[in-house]
Amino acid sequence: MMKIVDKMLNFMGFEEEEVEEEKNVQQEPEEEQRPWQRKKEKGTVINMHAQRQIRVIVVEPRSFEEVKGITDNIKNRRPVIVNLEQAEAELARRVVDFISGATYALNGSMQKVGSGIFLFVPNNMDISADSKDLGKSKGMFANMRF
Repeated sequence: MMKIVDKMLNFMGFEEEEVEEEKNVQQEPEEEQRPWQRKKEKGTVINMHAQRQIRVIVVEPRSFEEVKGITDNIKNRRPVIVNLEQAEAELARRVVDFISGATYALNGSMQKVGSGIFLFVPNNMDISADSKDLGKSKGMFANMRF
């Protein structure tokens, strides 16, 4: 009876050699049960937790001409802290208007950090504030909304 089955299998293209190979394949998982050996065969391991160092630019503009350089930093995906505490009120307002417009156009974010101090970040970063009173201090721009 077994010879009839073997003949049918040979006729359909199945040979006994393939059956023997399957038996050998079933014996190989014993070696694969050691996960520390499999990792060596897969190739190079890349550490995904490594982050590149982020440089925060701190500027204290004295003239409106410096604003282009500040917005270029945001365009190049660098966060910028703008300190306007010592600037005249009109210059400070123009600087904040220009940089906040450029930041908006680049899908970035802006946060008032203190009196006359603003943080502008590109679209690849988020700002999270722990305090609800952050940026609501009296002083420069007290009557303005940002």
